[in-house]
Amino acid sequence: MTTVPFDALACPLDGCTLVPGEKTWRCENGHSFDVARQGYVHLLPVQKKRTLDPGDSKEMVAARQRFLNAGFYIKIADLVSDQVLQWLPSEGTGSILDAGSGEGYYLRHLASLAGARDVSMIGVDISKWAVLAAAKRDKQTRWVVGSNANLPILPESLDLVLCLFGFPVYSEFARVLKLGGKVIQVDAGADHLRELREIIYPELKPPADTESTDPGGFRTLESTVVRFPLSLPDRESIADLLAMTPHLYRASSEGLEKAAALESLEVTVEVVLKCLEKC
Repeated sequence: MTTVPFDALACPLDGCTLVPGEKTWRCENGHSFDVARQGYVHLLPVQKKRTLDPGDSKEMVAARQRFLNAGFYIKIADLVSDQVLQWLPSEGTGSILDAGSGEGYYLRHLASLAGARDVSMIGVDISKWAVLAAAKRDKQTRWVVGSNANLPILPESLDLVLCLFGFPVYSEFARVLKLGGKVIQVDAGADHLRELREIIYPELKPPADTESTDPGGFRTLESTVVRFPLSLPDRESIADLLAMTPHLYRASSEGLEKAAALESLEVTVEVVLKCLEKC
């Protein structure tokens, strides 16, 4: 598989085509965006930020890197890659966006697989620390600081959108996908990390009702529950897993102290893998 950076970028201020230069991307209206020394482009205007430094912190990104690089979620990465290879167009260069790409683990895993098809890839994340980490490791993907709510992508320019443990914005996904393009989505299932949640919370909330209609502009092609046990052998791996989930901020100090005291932990991984088609 040959991977190249995705170049059909749009100005986040007016939606016009961005033209790349050696150090700057510009649109016809004169808006310009510098390329960072590490190679990524910052396309999240300050007026569209809710906080000064949105998204995952530098420490959270480092925790996710350690956890994912240790191979704990390799089964999920394999399943996602299988889905991508199934739905990539058979001819030409397929185009893929990871919406909420984090430090780039899933796109790197995809790119590492053998295959004859060419792909053009872009990772977008609201955390500059995540994008910085991704750009340092992978120069064959376009890395962008941006928001799923306002993707800096030209309309109908993508074959596939990945949204893995992220925040889907289906109206934006529909805008940037070609007709017949696919969304491959991974969400936490009802029993995901149940054993950890039982330790850090006084009681667990009942699972949310997952019955819902297809999002506007899409139809569901597949929906599969994937479940497997996971052994966390030490305090560090437990702490890293906790740091890459919302539970780090939702749990009480008492719950976090209980988790910090654990020497090892067996947890259940349960995710829902969906494939949606733009119609």
